[in-house]
Amino acid sequence: MTSYEYETLLDRAWEKLPEKLKNHSRFEIPKVDSFVEGNQTIVRNFNEIANTFGREPRHLMTYLSKELAAFITSDGKRVIINRVLRREMINKRVDEYAREYVLCHECGRPDTKFTELAGEKIIKCEACGGWRPLRKIK
Repeated sequence: MTSYEYETLLDRAWEKLPEKLKNHSRFEIPKVDSFVEGNQTIVRNFNEIANTFGREPRHLMTYLSKELAAFITSDGKRVIINRVLRREMINKRVDEYAREYVLCHECGRPDTKFTELAGEKIIKCEACGGWRPLRKIK
């Protein structure tokens, strides 16, 4: 072992960590702000949810459309689901989306991006460097 002291080694390791790993802010999955109008459910804060996740609204809409078995349209900031749904049901699907497409499976951080590796789409974590194949929406 070298003559470095334990504290010196810790300081050196801390300096080499990426800034995203040094930040300990807690990520919270946003809750859906929705209401029922006739036979439709309107989600008012849809774009805010997509922005919080760092994902294209179209990708989240496609996922929710498949998972909720309903046609979904957008009119700017909000989306219209052509089905009456309870807020808890939509929140559950948004949580599942976050676990599958936003949070890193290695470190649990939301610092992931969609990218490609050898022609295959992957989800890569910018905090820890972990990656995994991007699961297609069925």
